[in-house]
Amino acid sequence: MTQEAFKPAESPDAAPRRQLIGLSRDELGRELAALGEAPARASLRAKQLWHWLYHKGADDFDSMTTLAKELRVRLSKHCSIARPEIVREQRSKDGTRKWLLRFADGCEVEVVYIPEDDRGALCISSQVGCTLTCSFCHTGTQRLVRDLTAGEIIAQLLVARDRLGEWPRATEGRLITNIVVMGMGEPLLNFPNVAAALKLAMDKEGIGISRRRITLSTSGIVPMIERCGRELGVNLAVSLHAVNDELRDQLVPINKKYPIAELIEACRRYPGAHNARRITFEYVMLKGLNDAPDDARALARLLRGLPAKINLIPFNSWPGAPFECSARARIAAFADLLNAEGYTATVREPRGRDILAACGQLKSASERTRAHRRPPTATGAEAPP
Repeated sequence: MTQEAFKPAESPDAAPRRQLIGLSRDELGRELAALGEAPARASLRAKQLWHWLYHKGADDFDSMTTLAKELRVRLSKHCSIARPEIVREQRSKDGTRKWLLRFADGCEVEVVYIPEDDRGALCISSQVGCTLTCSFCHTGTQRLVRDLTAGEIIAQLLVARDRLGEWPRATEGRLITNIVVMGMGEPLLNFPNVAAALKLAMDKEGIGISRRRITLSTSGIVPMIERCGRELGVNLAVSLHAVNDELRDQLVPINKKYPIAELIEACRRYPGAHNARRITFEYVMLKGLNDAPDDARALARLLRGLPAKINLIPFNSWPGAPFECSARARIAAFADLLNAEGYTATVREPRGRDILAACGQLKSASERTRAHRRPPTATGAEAPP
């Protein structure tokens, strides 16, 4: 990747350039028409531009050799395809990689790549900070600054592919095979931008990641769950973590608005959920709070009749965390009880703990006071130097 992507796009007095990352094909066509391309030609050029952006991974217009040189000059003058700045890259001893990315207004998010023997998952963020303040989650201690745009969400995938050397797109031997929207933020509270970004990722003429390899995790924004399944059809993961409203109100405060019974009912209605595509229920194991045998039995009763699998997450500590992780034997016994009830209950192996990249550990330094610098838009904004 060229360093040009991180240089200032224009002088302070120049008009800001239009960020093209995150636009749909139709929007790209309109941008090209605004630059003087005839409508029929603009549509063709939009397809070519799309191919360069999402198949080839181009980060500068000069490399787009199928476009006329004069058009490339106009694009360079008026538009941008710059990536966000990589502030810091960390590598865990287990192979996990974490990037801290900074956007044009100074806001930052963290992105994590988790390699496995047969796959590689990229954990992306949907917001700067989070509004839900889940008490066991490090991100929840960082108040919401703003939503990410569609361009800023898909840019996380582009940067990861840059760093992993995955351009042009390959059909075999991919390093990033899966996307999990489980990073900073609640994706269903920024659904239009998340949906736009995931549609870009799924597009077969671009990055081409199957919807069956994309998982969206929610803390339980009940009114948006059915819409997510209907419009995206991706895998659903639900951050449950408790089997009664009293405890879940403490751990996941959104439960006060959408209690467990309403959440489970919404999951029963999730479009496309069946035994071959089960909903994942995430359950963080907290010592002395939710890890008793009776909790396991209650969880089995709660999910009865749902196409469900259960992901038990050993609590990943962070500075100042008010909880402790359940003992390994306690977690194993909890899983055994659920498996005996007929569920698939797996214990997630913590990854990237040494670089605070594990589940619930992500946090950036962005402050709420930065929110006024730029209102969220639907398509992205100019990337910083």
